[in-house]
Amino acid sequence: MRTTQRRMTLLATTAAATAALVTGGFLTAVSAQAAAGCQVAYSVASQWPGGFTGNVTVTNLGDPVSGWTLGWSYGAGQQASQAWGATVTQNGSQVSAANVDYNGNLATNGSASFGFNASWNNSSNPVPTSFTLNNVACTGGTTTPTTTTPPHPGTPTTPPIPSDPPPSVPPPTGLVGWATQNGGTTGGGGAPATTVTNASALTSALNATGSAVIRVSGTISCSGMLRVRSNKTILGNSGATIVGCGLNVSGDRNVIIRNLTFRDWNDDAINVQESATNIWIDHNTFSNGYDGAVDIKRGSDFVTVSWNRVFNHDKTMLLGHSDDNGAQDTGHLRVTYHHNWFDGSKQRNPRVRFGNPVHVYNNYYRANTGYGVASTENAGVLVEGNYFENVPDTYHLGEADSGPGRLVARNNHFVNSPAGQTGGSVASIPYPYQLDTASNVKSIVTGGAGAGRITV
Repeated sequence: MRTTQRRMTLLATTAAATAALVTGGFLTAVSAQAAAGCQVAYSVASQWPGGFTGNVTVTNLGDPVSGWTLGWSYGAGQQASQAWGATVTQNGSQVSAANVDYNGNLATNGSASFGFNASWNNSSNPVPTSFTLNNVACTGGTTTPTTTTPPHPGTPTTPPIPSDPPPSVPPPTGLVGWATQNGGTTGGGGAPATTVTNASALTSALNATGSAVIRVSGTISCSGMLRVRSNKTILGNSGATIVGCGLNVSGDRNVIIRNLTFRDWNDDAINVQESATNIWIDHNTFSNGYDGAVDIKRGSDFVTVSWNRVFNHDKTMLLGHSDDNGAQDTGHLRVTYHHNWFDGSKQRNPRVRFGNPVHVYNNYYRANTGYGVASTENAGVLVEGNYFENVPDTYHLGEADSGPGRLVARNNHFVNSPAGQTGGSVASIPYPYQLDTASNVKSIVTGGAGAGRITV
């Protein structure tokens, strides 16, 4: 059974509704009328001692706008920070959330969503009572709230990780994790699609400037590494396969790679390096390659690796290429690995250096003869809600000549597999996510991971 989302949608109409927000120290959901010009849905997705995650959706009810700023005021000293999907600043009690580059245009009845983390005083977290969109009051619409989760009594004020993850409601195949941060990951967006059927056309399309949606059809044979430029979505049509070569995202940003089969590559299948950011690698299948299936290194950041299957392969996913690259990598290499099927892949599932927090959740590990997860070189890795079956070494600290990192493990499921080595603390996960029950992960992942499981 999947964990249910415990959000509340908060929009106040009257002082009485606002006063009802806090009852006995617990949050109570309210709904209300916004005003003509725009409609706002404000929710607290999760709350823990000292902090909470807020989600906001604004709908423009007036004339189309190009560029927007949503404003509101907090009444109990809350301080917003760590936003995604908007740039959030605060001056005193006044909060301003401005659009980022991909969601600045709001047509009439168009909506934009964003989220943020914030601090609160542990006793009162009243909902904002009014909002403005580009300095015009919002007074239109009504929302229906759901329930939120109250704080956990006795939880430390500053835990290294909140005791419960902040859940949300993205669809199972939607973008979750680190690639939602730093302005989000949209790839080629709404650019017209171009279909390629040979190596020459694929190479040209990947290396072109500007936004593009590239569809791969049939089997393309190639060698080496093909450079992928910024703002690209690369999608596999049914059965699309790349044989002999790989994709190299080097110093570029905002790239999506989905629904492709890679085999027999002679370097890496996908290489993300040189401070590349906002990359989503999703629903691909990898087998029988020379080096890494997905290697991420040299200061790259804000990456999600989800719903992929790796089989008949040795070195799977390396995060951080060497022990002596800490100056470039520290503070970066933040990656989410979720719902991947490590199907007999021998090692590096993943092997992590320096990144913190790296989030490894709801993956299925089957018969990995080397090891599952290794945290090294002061990395911080959260291993959460995974299913390990016939894995003799599930997770550990240090690997070969690399010194130990830190690793927190919780809510994992073990079948003929031991619990691994843990130690130290890991930074908090800043984004909302939905955690599947670990005992269900095998069926969920084997039913959905790999190429050909989605329609794109």
